[in-house]
Amino acid sequence: MSTSFYAADNITDRKTEVFIVKETPKSEIDTVYETERCAMWIEQGRYKRVALQFPDEFLVDSVAVVGNLEGKCDAALFILGDTSYGSCCVDEIAAEHNLADCVVHYGPACLSPICRLPVLYVFGQKPFDVDHCVETFKELIPSQKQKVVLMYNTVYAYKIDVLFETLIKLYPCLLLSKLELPSSAPLETTPSELNKHLNTRDTPACKIPKCGRTVQLPPDENIDSYIVFYIGKESPTLTNLMMNFNKCPFYTYDPNTSTGRREILNINKALMKRYYMVEKAKDADIVGIVVGTLGVANYLQLISRLKLLIKTAGKKSYMFVVGKLNVAKLANFPEIDVFVLVACAENTLIDSSEFYKPVVTPFEMEIACNKARQWTGDYITDFQDILPGSADFVELKSAGSDEETEGDVSLISNKIRYLGKHTDIPTISTDVLPRNDSTTVSTVKAQTAGEFLDSRSWKGLEQKLGETPVKLASEGSFGIAASYDYENLKEAACKTEDS
Repeated sequence: MSTSFYAADNITDRKTEVFIVKETPKSEIDTVYETERCAMWIEQGRYKRVALQFPDEFLVDSVAVVGNLEGKCDAALFILGDTSYGSCCVDEIAAEHNLADCVVHYGPACLSPICRLPVLYVFGQKPFDVDHCVETFKELIPSQKQKVVLMYNTVYAYKIDVLFETLIKLYPCLLLSKLELPSSAPLETTPSELNKHLNTRDTPACKIPKCGRTVQLPPDENIDSYIVFYIGKESPTLTNLMMNFNKCPFYTYDPNTSTGRREILNINKALMKRYYMVEKAKDADIVGIVVGTLGVANYLQLISRLKLLIKTAGKKSYMFVVGKLNVAKLANFPEIDVFVLVACAENTLIDSSEFYKPVVTPFEMEIACNKARQWTGDYITDFQDILPGSADFVELKSAGSDEETEGDVSLISNKIRYLGKHTDIPTISTDVLPRNDSTTVSTVKAQTAGEFLDSRSWKGLEQKLGETPVKLASEGSFGIAASYDYENLKEAACKTEDS
């Protein structure tokens, strides 16, 4: 969409991408947003201050939802709009800043475990043509003997039972995945205690809990022999499922466009790209731990775990809290060789091709720093699964073992590298800079962020404490950078003088 900004006699044209979101008819607000259930939950919990968290696409209905809820419950309601991180996570920090007793989370959710406040999930009800989906299912999967697992985005959960009952009559080997809704757990909770709290562990081997969903397999069955049919558009949720169930073919149906297709994403290629990130993490000397969530349970334990892994591997680590990631923010730290993102399962996988330095997942960093964990092709996006007490936890080998002192060859630089600290490895003094084959001074790689800062020609603004005079704040300029108001006045004065 093209918009114009008026500045004197010039028109500055700018193009911005605008997504038009239609309001839900007032007669459907109570049904789509389940206001009766929300009011009942608030009254039963005797909550007095309630935070209503809306994603951007649902904000258009937020005022109407609040208006309907105020007449059904006796509580102070306030709206949480844009969150510091992904809208799929519960923004408990913003809710606590407003002294909320609980949170009602609307829209798609990653279903990550939470640790501070009681939460009620209301997924919403996106339009969904069940009959057309059934016909598309038949076209994509003609064999009625095929083993299929039905998965879906949370916004279509309200019609999944109807779809499953229709399809199970035609496909007897069809399975339905169930959503595992997390409940709040204590702040200091070990993964094993958390898993018991969420009822996702200590289950039969045929029950597979992944990505906030549970699949109950028949006895002696393997999930790798199944096809996954997913209801929803291309999104981080779909990517997360495909990486975790990377041995299963995926078919999708998008209710927005009423189209179905076989997903052509080359999983092997995607896994090799992630393995390339592991190699970059192995080559890194300075690692930046980027905090991408403040609400998912056990994120502090993961940070402590990453610090231990990085330190044991002989690397330096620094921690950053930057809110939503973008290229410009991370480019401010060129001394960092690789970043590791601590986030929920759906936000941990990002395409860092445009970033100045790679951004890896906690699972990839553990493979890089823990020799006891080997790359098998199975991929983990939920960091709860790699913490002590979880089913997929791998103990870190003690420092000084024979295997740790052995070097391996980097697949990127073809140089020998060592995991851990070794006093017998020669180091280059920074007092005298060596020359390379071209008789020019070669660059010695900094070992810490402080060394990197010392090597910079510009180290930031000088504070000059006590030297700079204190001045009163003055009024700034008005308008846009193309033409400020005072420039227009000068131009008008010049024309007056000329006339």
